[in-house]
Amino acid sequence: MQFVPYLNFDGNCAEALAFYAKVFGGQVVFQSTFGEMPPQPGMPPLPESAKSRLMHAQLQIGSQSLMASDTLPAAPGMDPETCGGGYVKPQGMWVSIGVDTEAEGRRVFDGLAEGGQVTMPFMQTFWSPGFGMVTDRFGTPWMVNVAAQP
Repeated sequence: MQFVPYLNFDGNCAEALAFYAKVFGGQVVFQSTFGEMPPQPGMPPLPESAKSRLMHAQLQIGSQSLMASDTLPAAPGMDPETCGGGYVKPQGMWVSIGVDTEAEGRRVFDGLAEGGQVTMPFMQTFWSPGFGMVTDRFGTPWMVNVAAQP
């Protein structure tokens, strides 16, 4: 079993994934816009403002994946429960990153904190040589945790 975080953005998904590729040392291996989707029966036409938004994207980081998309802006004729409801900031969750060394934890944390908001500074805790919590400039909440050394 594998769990893959799927993040949503408000029109800046491509920018966020380019940023994460730099921070995590990954590569965007797929991205497609809503404008590239074939028409769907019963689906109202896309607003022009939605066509350049990413419908789906995948960032590959070693053997791990991070998937993401932009939300569709609220539009007449679109069901807000399934699409077109507009962007809602993440709440009630954190994406946790486990790293092997304090130096790598510090590097990742500082990268994510660039333009973001630190909730808990990266520091030694009773369970880890380095742990911190930050919401990045795109609104995604992260926890960076260094594995305890045996």
